[in-house]
Amino acid sequence: MDKDYLWDRSGDADPEIKKLEDVLGRLRHNRAAPVFPEMPVRMRRPILTKLLETRWTSAAALALVVVAISVVGSLVRSKQPALGSAWKVTQIQGGPRLESRVIKASGGTARLGLGQTLETDSQSKASIDLDEIGTVEVEPGTRLRVLRLNLELTQLALERGTIHAAIWAPPGQFVVDTPSAVAVDLGCAYTLHVDESGAGLLRTTLGWVGFKLGNRESFIPAGAVCRTKPKLGPGTPYFEDASESFRAALVKLDFERGSAEERNAELNIVLAEARPKDALTLWHLLSREDESERGRVFDRLAKLLPAPPGVTREGILRGDSRMLDLWWGRLGLGDISLWRHWEGSWSAKRGAER
Repeated sequence: MDKDYLWDRSGDADPEIKKLEDVLGRLRHNRAAPVFPEMPVRMRRPILTKLLETRWTSAAALALVVVAISVVGSLVRSKQPALGSAWKVTQIQGGPRLESRVIKASGGTARLGLGQTLETDSQSKASIDLDEIGTVEVEPGTRLRVLRLNLELTQLALERGTIHAAIWAPPGQFVVDTPSAVAVDLGCAYTLHVDESGAGLLRTTLGWVGFKLGNRESFIPAGAVCRTKPKLGPGTPYFEDASESFRAALVKLDFERGSAEERNAELNIVLAEARPKDALTLWHLLSREDESERGRVFDRLAKLLPAPPGVTREGILRGDSRMLDLWWGRLGLGDISLWRHWEGSWSAKRGAER
């Protein structure tokens, strides 16, 4: 496309730009522009700030911004080359090792590329600059590899240790594999730890993260954590300020094969100890407990957070996913349709590459 076309419509138009013009042309304003009085300097504030501070328009304004960024980002990314072949790794402490090379100098740097491994011993730390995606801080005793490095999907494998990720890339673009689950970023900051057995713990500090193994999914918002174990996948997320008995009972429900009587006793503790904010945990249990126990979870959740129109007890008992998603909307933790969109896109990309 001739660059002059964007400024004075001279030269040839890119087919994608022309298509976008045709779609938006129906909305073109064709009347004379109104004349407004000069606004005093003290009243000039960013339009976005005003929209977000107006209670009834905040959701609509945010949705509009997200759509605009997505459209522009898609157009820009379609014209960009692939990301650089390597990320900058900076030594923070000790001597982190990139493949066979030890990064010794204070503040020393190296480049971490596709297929390469970064490892820290008990005395070393490092940080990774992910360019336009975000940053990752690597704690002592950590080993991770780069599995994918491109515009569509960036993927690491955390084999053991701890990382702190701060991600500002579009949702679903940054993924971390662990031996027991996959963490899919949805615009957030989080800490992910994997022990020697492959079991893990994900703690979200900003935004929220999707955590999955096969069809088993957990959604972890800020302030919540989720455990995971090999072959079993992610457990049920919970807020860290939940009672100790609530958290202990939940671990047993998720990862121990107790008798029916024992599981019933643990579920009783979870239901009795649940606070309104623990609706997050009960919502996840609706799709994990047997139908005989699901009714009890439904009844308790309905008291803490009444089901919205379109959600029935019968539908939830039979595992209606549409109803579950509607109820999620009442949690006030974001739109789950974002996860459905990005998780589907991400899964398709992974499948195509296999």
